[in-house]
Amino acid sequence: MKNWCQLSCRLAAILSCLIISPAFSAQTISAADQGFLYTGRVDFSDPNQPLISWPGTSIKANFTGNSLVILMDDENGNNYFNVILNGKDQFPAVISLQKGLHEYDLSYLLFNQSNTTNQIEIYKRTEGQEGGTHFLGLKLDDSAKLLAPPKALKRKIAFFGDSITSGMGNEGANNGKDNLESEKNHYWSYAAITARNLNAEFHSISLSGIGIMVSWFDFIMPQYFDQISAAGNNGSQWDFTQWQPEVVVVNLGQNDSWLIENEKRLQPAPTEREIIEAYKTFMLKLKAVYPKAQFISALGSMDATKAERKHWVAYVKTAISELNKQNKHNQIEFISFDFTGYGGHPRIAQHIQNADKLSAKIKSLMQW
Repeated sequence: MKNWCQLSCRLAAILSCLIISPAFSAQTISAADQGFLYTGRVDFSDPNQPLISWPGTSIKANFTGNSLVILMDDENGNNYFNVILNGKDQFPAVISLQKGLHEYDLSYLLFNQSNTTNQIEIYKRTEGQEGGTHFLGLKLDDSAKLLAPPKALKRKIAFFGDSITSGMGNEGANNGKDNLESEKNHYWSYAAITARNLNAEFHSISLSGIGIMVSWFDFIMPQYFDQISAAGNNGSQWDFTQWQPEVVVVNLGQNDSWLIENEKRLQPAPTEREIIEAYKTFMLKLKAVYPKAQFISALGSMDATKAERKHWVAYVKTAISELNKQNKHNQIEFISFDFTGYGGHPRIAQHIQNADKLSAKIKSLMQW
């Protein structure tokens, strides 16, 4: 038994080295290399280690060689990333980041690959609650190259939302928990699916638990929407002029409806007029920074759209009707994701249904 334990420990040590310490002659490709295509709100204050924090933020690159190691420095050790090779998104590698600076050896993905050139996408599944991650680049074979980056998509969509938009629990079992970081996969959120349906680049400014008037924590979306970092209410500032979407989708109100009516978090409870005005005020803030975009107000698919809460749909419809009367240009549209009776966060099947509905709406409006 003693010998077996000693052998097991030695094997574990060897495997640990294989995971984070590649045994090949390697070159490091800096995160600042022009061969990387970044999408999402990325903080490039230090271009050699840009900060990734928003769900759906993506890094793509084309490369040669038979080895692939990703260098990441994670703030908390709670983030998960998809690593997609050559667009095969049904079979991603999923890396669970450790806190601090580590190397993640994914060279095994290249085994039995006949391609001389491969494309990698590194995609943040999780959100600001899990903190930010600094990307420090790749390690490739000494003889390998980072090639010209993939082309950026021309169409652009911005999403503002809560846990529904983030994809909280969407990979969970229907009868299981829906609050595990490992089962939060923004890639299969309705937002990301809609963007892929329409061949569009997108930003997801979303956070589980957030609302327009009240959240499960001490800040709300009007205080959060303009940050470059998604890690809490941190006062960082995003430059809206550098990325202007053609379409803006706002799906907020689920947490407001629950916290106001069930949890009684706002006292005195806001009146219908106060709720409508709060929604209008936030929409006007967004329209000020995206003056040329087509706006779509959405609600659902959790219980804010069930029959007993139909007044929340009425609040949103009233708010956008009043805004449309004030400004005849760039009229705001409305879409409802129907409550299906399922009490938890939407699973992937429901996200696909919602994405198909939203995609059809955007196609019709934009002639895409």
